[in-house]
Amino acid sequence: MKVLAGDIGGTNARLAIFDLESKRRQAEIAETFPSREYSSLEEIVERFMASHDITLRSACFGVPGPVKDGRAEITNLPWVVEAAHLAAEAAVERVAVINDLEAQAWGIGLLDPDDFVVLNPGNPDSTGNSALIAAGTGLGQAGLYWDGSDYRPFACEGGHASFAPRNELQLALLAYLAQRFAGHVSWERLVSGPGLVNIHDFLVDYRHADLPIGHIEDLRKDDPAAITRSAMSGGCSLCVETLDLFVEFYGAEASNLALKMMATGGVFLGGGIAPRIIDVLRRPAFMEAFLDKGRMRPLLEATPIRVIVREGTALLGAARYASLGNLASSG
Repeated sequence: MKVLAGDIGGTNARLAIFDLESKRRQAEIAETFPSREYSSLEEIVERFMASHDITLRSACFGVPGPVKDGRAEITNLPWVVEAAHLAAEAAVERVAVINDLEAQAWGIGLLDPDDFVVLNPGNPDSTGNSALIAAGTGLGQAGLYWDGSDYRPFACEGGHASFAPRNELQLALLAYLAQRFAGHVSWERLVSGPGLVNIHDFLVDYRHADLPIGHIEDLRKDDPAAITRSAMSGGCSLCVETLDLFVEFYGAEASNLALKMMATGGVFLGGGIAPRIIDVLRRPAFMEAFLDKGRMRPLLEATPIRVIVREGTALLGAARYASLGNLASSG
């Protein structure tokens, strides 16, 4: 059974054809489209389908932001996505639109052990709910409810919950960002690619730092990758501090999510940033922040933590969802 899967982001829209009856679980056809060059997801789907003469049974698209009744207003893009319109473009009877982190959560069950890097083994025999947190362009979160025999993923918008500072420096950071964003400061303002830039901007002002001209040029491009590279190479002490704070915040919010989901089955780190900074995540800062929950420390010590290092997990999850028998007709 061939299905169409989509992983839609503010930067790129990825579409792929899967046959999940195949043991390889690899995309047969895959294309990436720069999202901002198109006026809608329907336009991308129309172009993709016109290039490939293939009959499909169903489709699923993972999109950033809340989804209700098959409709979503895409975060960071001026698009409204509706399942019925996509069904017409893809020429399939059944189309689902789900949150992108829910799609990634559906993909976890199809991964192999070598698709993960273990940060905390915890209790390897633990069962129960799991949680997924993914820093990238934004901060996505999802839960995986354990029903006694299988995991049932569901979406949430926890990345937009309020940031909670833990010391004087972080209080100053909160005040700085509250002024920048006219009040509310979410975890996404810190634990994301743009969050790296926000932290760096704050530290430049807070430390009254004199930066090399080349570094200032990178900063002007709002380039989180440049900050990460400088931190990983040790070439900029301010970038090192930025990444250290980012990792600390990642650990703190991951444990917040673990407690809210009662994620005794484990916490998964997805998104594009975590696989690139594995060595930094293995340092004490992440786990110290993760475990710093007072009386709940023993519970969190037993919680397995794994980084997803396989690319395309959200696409794989969207394909898995599209293959389920409970998709409603969108025609």
